[in-house]
Amino acid sequence: MSPSPPPKTQLWLVNVVFVLLLLTAIGLLQWLSTDYHLRFDWTRGSKNSLSDASVEAIKRLDQPVTITVFASKRQNLRGSIRELLGRYQRYKPDIVLEFVDPDTEPERARKAGVRFDGEVIVEYGESSETLTRLDEETITNAFVRLGHAGERWLVFLGGHGERSPDGQANFDLSSWAAQLLKRGFAARVIMLAENPQLPQNTTALVLAGPRIDLLPGEIDIIEEYIAGGGNLLWLADPEPLHGLATIAELLGIEFEPGVIVDPASEAIAGNATAIVGTRYGSHPIVEDFRNITLFPGSVGIRLGSSTDWQSTVLLDTRDSAWAETGPLTGPVQLDKNEDIPGPLNLAVALTRKLEDIEQRVVVIGDGDFLSNRFLGNGANLELGMSIANWISRDDRYVNIPVKVTLDRSLNLTQTSRLVIVGGFLFFLPLLLVVSGIVIWLRRRRR
Repeated sequence: MSPSPPPKTQLWLVNVVFVLLLLTAIGLLQWLSTDYHLRFDWTRGSKNSLSDASVEAIKRLDQPVTITVFASKRQNLRGSIRELLGRYQRYKPDIVLEFVDPDTEPERARKAGVRFDGEVIVEYGESSETLTRLDEETITNAFVRLGHAGERWLVFLGGHGERSPDGQANFDLSSWAAQLLKRGFAARVIMLAENPQLPQNTTALVLAGPRIDLLPGEIDIIEEYIAGGGNLLWLADPEPLHGLATIAELLGIEFEPGVIVDPASEAIAGNATAIVGTRYGSHPIVEDFRNITLFPGSVGIRLGSSTDWQSTVLLDTRDSAWAETGPLTGPVQLDKNEDIPGPLNLAVALTRKLEDIEQRVVVIGDGDFLSNRFLGNGANLELGMSIANWISRDDRYVNIPVKVTLDRSLNLTQTSRLVIVGGFLFFLPLLLVVSGIVIWLRRRRR
């Protein structure tokens, strides 16, 4: 015996309850959407989200940011700008975004010095920047520059064959200098033989591997600078110090003889003298460092027992490394009677108190790691920027990521381009035509 169907009244009540529950659920979702926002970026490489570097940079700003966009209403420019800047507002709600139409407010645009439709003025505290190009890298670097306190000059000693921030050779430092400029540093070269004094606004002096001897008067100027509390970055190389031995003595350090070699690094980098750095010390410069760094052709640094300086090892080698004092031709082996076994210090940081100022010095046993040829290896750029921020006493930006945007370009060979063009313009249309003819002939035979 089949069961009898439910009465119509019961069905009507079930439908009413279902509709009421559905409307209640929709109302709750709408209420939640006004107070809670969830956003998911499932694109490859998260191209619609901010990078870690941008997030860290925006978190360093402790004051409100005002962004004025001078864009007309005739184009869809405002929508793309609002979407891009909205990513920053999600992490910093006190970013005030204002759109100004230069067509209806020409006087305001003229006073602001606006020349192009879409220019953006970013204001933070008493500082401001005008941006004519809008992408994540440009905006983040502007935030970094605005967040820094004052002008920061890295003065590079020149005139002795040093690595130059202006040179384009493989051993020069122009690529690093370009990255410094993006983040608010000014890199200048000074020849003490022409100008026998360092600029008053020198944030840090950079000694980047001289290849001829410094004059006694130049050494005296550098010693006076250090004695007066000046910050220093020394990029040393495994070769004669060319007069800088007195500077090393003043800092309480010594350089080991020979060149550091490591069979374990040879297995990774293909060269026993290209030291792969993974052993970072406990210091703000290398805090939470996880990526490798590459030091091709480096010298070990020995810390003395100076009572003036407090020293910290930033990076040292593996136990398998040693300082090779003999020739580097052919297979090299550790000679316990002549070579210096590892681990060896690759980079050290020195500090001391002079009155109310902390003097900061960083000595790296290799200058190649920041050179144009090797800057892109591993975390070399991150380490270089972290050092620059630390010696300039800008602790808020020490150890901040620097890779703002990932490389999302697609590089195709000429053959690949021809295959793609031929496939879409000829093969695919021909395949559709042939399949259409085959289907038509089959239907005619039925």
